[in-house]
Amino acid sequence: MWSGLLPVGRHPDTGGYRRYAWTGADADCRAWFRDQAESRGLGYEVDRNGNQWAWLGDPAAGDAVVTGSHLDSVPDGGAFDGPLGVVSAFAALDELRARGAEPAGPLAVVNFGDEEGARFGLACVGSRLASGHLTAERARELRDADGITLPQAMERAGLDPDSLGPDPERLASIGAFVELHVEQGRALADDPRRGGAPVGVASAIWPHGRWRFDFRGEANHAGTTRIGDRRDPMLAYAAAVLASRETAARAGALATFGKVSVEPGGVNAIASLVRGWLDSRAADEETLAEVVAAVERAATDRGTSEGVSVQVTRESFTPVVEFEHGLRDRIAALAGGDAGPVPVLPTGAGHDAGVLSGSVPTAMLFVRNPTGISHSPAESAAEDDCLAGVIALADVLEGLACP
Repeated sequence: MWSGLLPVGRHPDTGGYRRYAWTGADADCRAWFRDQAESRGLGYEVDRNGNQWAWLGDPAAGDAVVTGSHLDSVPDGGAFDGPLGVVSAFAALDELRARGAEPAGPLAVVNFGDEEGARFGLACVGSRLASGHLTAERARELRDADGITLPQAMERAGLDPDSLGPDPERLASIGAFVELHVEQGRALADDPRRGGAPVGVASAIWPHGRWRFDFRGEANHAGTTRIGDRRDPMLAYAAAVLASRETAARAGALATFGKVSVEPGGVNAIASLVRGWLDSRAADEETLAEVVAAVERAATDRGTSEGVSVQVTRESFTPVVEFEHGLRDRIAALAGGDAGPVPVLPTGAGHDAGVLSGSVPTAMLFVRNPTGISHSPAESAAEDDCLAGVIALADVLEGLACP
């Protein structure tokens, strides 16, 4: 499975993946998922929000145990973020069948659409729509860099965008959702208390969000406009970038300006508009709010001194997610087998499991990442660790679904 999926959407120059929602690469990933489902005799369907499902058993029976992740990527992302969870889900199902395990109810593998938000700027679109965290009206307003709306992109991919919206009946039929993911850090590899364990369980997801900063100045000639006559929005943007790093470091939080657009974008022109996107995360919501407020103050102060206006828009926000403790602890024990419970660790990364946690009992397994690098072609996991993740996931599914 892994070798079949590996070439899809891989850029020949960077070695990274460009599997953006509702593009050709995404269509190839979705075709791969359907082939995997049908080759196993699983029931295949696409829900009203474009998420793909592969069912063992009758979905209408309820109390389903579901596993999976996503197949899309960030720009030039790594091979493991998302796909490892989907490939491992099918492999764990194969393992259950090899063991002769008999589920008491339905089991499913899911591929949630547009988890990374690389094309339309909002993460976890498929799970947000299903859970009602994203309204159909707001989803229809999402546009990519070329001005193509989400409905237009979905329609071109052969789906009906008129059906977008909450899916409470489907979520009510799920008894538990377990997402396996490559660890996006080095906690499992580095922490001596965890003994370099190949697999861990998530305790919580830090609160996080995305904010758009619009800096508006005045376009002018770079070679003739005196310094004192300039209204250069790039300076206020630079102040915000520096403040984000300094403030986050003091607070023990994370803040990143990872995307910027400049108008008119000429080398010899002072910009009229600089637009930057801030991603910030912290262990608690109060700290997160303080970090973002400090960055906004630094941007506004510098903007005032430069004659530049600053507008900040919160584009998305996810509060802290505490995975249900009973399910978390049970999964930690099941995944550890005879060796005892696996390590439990927090994460700063958002996931579909976090979005769904308010509607469905959810949990996450992590597979060790030796480099700690993610959202990059350098992202990696050893084959033995990936196989350990499959066995741990199979043990969890068997414990949850098979009496």
